[in-house]
Amino acid sequence: MAGRIPQDFINDLLDRVDVAEVIGARLELKRAGKEFKGLCPFHGEKTPSFHVVPDKGFYHCFGCGVHGTALTFLLEHDRLEFVQAVETLAALAGMEVPREAGAGAVRRNDRRSALFAVLERADHWFQQQLRQHPERGRAVDYLKGRGLTGATAKRFGIGYAPPGYENLLKALGGGQTLEQQLLEAGLLAARESGGSYDRFRDRITFPIRDGRGRTIGFGGRVLGEGQPKYLNSPETPVFHKGRELYGLWECRQALRDPERVLLVEGYMDVVGLAQAGVPEACAALGTAATADHLEKLFRLAPEVVLCFDGDGAGRRAAWKAAQLALDALTDGVSVRVLFLPDGEDPDSLVAKEGAEAFRARLAKAEALSSYLFRMLSDGLDVSVLDDRSRLAHRARPLLERIPGSLVKTLMYQKLAEMTALPVDALEAPPEQPAPVDAYGDAPLPAGEPPWAGMAEAFDGEGGRQGPSMGPPERRGADRPPRGRIKRQRADRALAFLLRRPDLADGVGEDTLVALADAPTEAGQLLGELLTILHQSPGLSASALLGRYVGTAAHDRLLELAKAPLPFEGSALVTEFQELLAHLAVEAATEKRRQLLGRIRAGDASQADLETYLTLKRAAAGVDGGGTR
Repeated sequence: MAGRIPQDFINDLLDRVDVAEVIGARLELKRAGKEFKGLCPFHGEKTPSFHVVPDKGFYHCFGCGVHGTALTFLLEHDRLEFVQAVETLAALAGMEVPREAGAGAVRRNDRRSALFAVLERADHWFQQQLRQHPERGRAVDYLKGRGLTGATAKRFGIGYAPPGYENLLKALGGGQTLEQQLLEAGLLAARESGGSYDRFRDRITFPIRDGRGRTIGFGGRVLGEGQPKYLNSPETPVFHKGRELYGLWECRQALRDPERVLLVEGYMDVVGLAQAGVPEACAALGTAATADHLEKLFRLAPEVVLCFDGDGAGRRAAWKAAQLALDALTDGVSVRVLFLPDGEDPDSLVAKEGAEAFRARLAKAEALSSYLFRMLSDGLDVSVLDDRSRLAHRARPLLERIPGSLVKTLMYQKLAEMTALPVDALEAPPEQPAPVDAYGDAPLPAGEPPWAGMAEAFDGEGGRQGPSMGPPERRGADRPPRGRIKRQRADRALAFLLRRPDLADGVGEDTLVALADAPTEAGQLLGELLTILHQSPGLSASALLGRYVGTAAHDRLLELAKAPLPFEGSALVTEFQELLAHLAVEAATEKRRQLLGRIRAGDASQADLETYLTLKRAAAGVDGGGTR
């Protein structure tokens, strides 16, 4: 069924399910008074420090600090997708999952469903061509030459796109509607003179699957000397190259709880490793590894090994990937770096030495911390005072990117040992002017995210204030200005959206209309971005930023896009929805104030009066606990 799951239903569901029952079905728990205790599944321990509190509906580990609800447990422990986790809990509670089915949501979901369907049809056709096409021999010979068996090819859905420019559309039935769907799915490319042609021609095809096993795009390896050697699907409403990984779904099917997962560079590396008995490998899709890639892998395993060729290009790629890995380095996870012998790739090496020897290499891969400091100190003599200063200068900006507090502290301790400087001196932010606010409010403290210090106050008509923030004599002095509170809330939502453009999928048309009247430039900018993403679903963050190049807003958006996400998964979605709800109320309040001013001045039209009364009634429903 189309539409997003209402937050009210999720709240009701969490109230109904017994968190101890959900977790107790997966772990051994023992009663301890009103609570339950057990060994934490998220870190190794011998003494139980994992507590489940049924009457409050949450769990908490006093060893590693992990905590959450029954829903977050399914997301993190069972590694389910959000919708799957909600449906699992709903089945346990005997409830049916409702969906909000606004016209916009229905259209977007219908469109996405059509793309999934046409991609699945294309996937089946490509696999059929590998078995039946008259020219399949070259593709079969290539795969056999790489040591692949028929069973492996079937498991990964490997297929063949035969030569020719008009095969796919004809094979799937033709027609203008189908042609448009194939264009939108990235399977056809548009001709400048009109019409279309097959994007994948005379190539071996590798279907790329999402977390639910649905085909979302393809990679194609050319047969012969054509260019490019590997071709990927373009960005589409269902395929985002910077967030997807080849082989992730197959890895999850093969291993429920791997100790580590390997990030490699190519499709054949993933397939060859799996055939040899190392199924815990995934590949970035022709791009450098991103923080989003690593966050996905950390949901699968606590350790990620970055695997690179030992040549110059591989070492340069490793350094870039290591720096990006810092953005995803939370407490409880680790990253290692593995360089292969010259002239070898994972596929060829595992074929030569076998899975056991290859796993021994993985176990000896260099820790990210060791690799990082080795690279940073390259060319420096840490016995020389000036070089120790240079090392500290090089390292501090990188260490500040680490979100995990414990691992960041340990990194600083290592840097302190190498430089003979106290940790406090290294962690102190360098003296520099505070960044100037792009919207004209007071500057933010140096080193803080753009939304730091946001207060949870709301100022309505007539100066009505929201929840108390402390004694009256201190609130006025400690609380940021009203405009800054509202702008910081919008900035936070903007930062989330720039890192996760898919958050726009669940935003209704009424919110877009409300944000057009937002009282801050940041709120209006948020409304613009959401409107763009509604008109162009699947647009990447870089493409979104590209639309603002040369404008006053570009630098601000770029700054927000770099801000680290405070959390992921359902918590991020909930926070984003709550921010939008606040901003929509603020926008409606500002609109009412403007209309009231016109009415009092005698300048209001009949339409203004009707709009004011509508907004007033809606506000009364919200403020009085009614429904909208």
